[in-house]
Formats: sequence, structure tokens, C-alpha cells
Amino acid sequence: MDDSRDKKLDKAEFEKGMHDYGVNLEKHDVDALFSEFDKDGSGTIDFNEFLSSLRPPMSAGRINLINQAFKKMDRTGDGVITIEDLKGVYNAQKHPKYLNGEMTEDQVFLMFLKSFDCPNNPDGKVTEEEFLNYYAGVSASIDTDAYFDLMMRNSWKI
Repeated sequence: MDDSRDKKLDKAEFEKGMHDYGVNLEKHDVDALFSEFDKDGSGTIDFNEFLSSLRPPMSAGRINLINQAFKKMDRTGDGVITIEDLKGVYNAQKHPKYLNGEMTEDQVFLMFLKSFDCPNNPDGKVTEEEFLNYYAGVSASIDTDAYFDLMMRNSWKI
């Protein structure tokens, strides 16, 4: 659908793509659907917006586990996970790139944070919303609440 190859869809590409894939809707329905996908109101749909729109909603139990893990990581309690929060919670000294001297402890921490960080704003700080969004993606690939619960408890020791 991305005819311009800019890794996002504008409304014209979206409308053409819907038609090309046999989804024939009235113009007002296409506009409403586009607006639903365009979470940030930028006039385009990026890949993350597209995926987040397709994800099934998470159960309250899953959200609760994600919030528990976030609170465990956010040692300062300020609503943002930083390198300082990770010290004492995540052991960077066991990471292979630290062990071989390729990275410092802070570089390993930053790499860890980037896995949760918003790709549109990679600032090395992870908000609760970014953390929840990361796990919404993980959650979409896990069928049962019981398995998600086990995975979160084992990963975060909660």
C-alpha cells in the first residue's frame, strides 16, 4: 500500500490500498477508519500506528502485571525508567558486550531501554505508556492469560 515507500500511508495511499485489497467502503467510512488508525493525528499512518490498531485489547490482569513490572523498574517512582533506575535492578555486567569490553555498563543499560522506547522518540527514557505499548505487542502473540502471567512473573520476578 505504501506507494511512496516512505514507510507510512497518507490518506490517498490508504484509500487506494483498501480498494486494491477489495475493501470497498464509502468515502466517509474510509475517512473514519483512517482517523482511527492515525493515532497521533499527523495525517499519515506509520507502521506502529497500524499494528497498535490491529492488536486485540488486553485483559485487566495483563495490564496489572505490566504495571507491576514497570513499578519494579521505576525505582525513583517518577513515572519514567532511566539508566539510574536500572542500576541495581538489571545486571549489565553479565551482558556479552560488556564482558568483551565492547560496551560500558551505561551503554548496555541504554540498549536495554531502547528496546522499550518509542521508535518515534528514542530518548533513552521509557514512560509507562511506552512500556505498556511494548507489552501490548508482546501480548498480542500470547494466546492465554495464564501463559502471559507466567512469562511476566518469570521475566520480572514479580
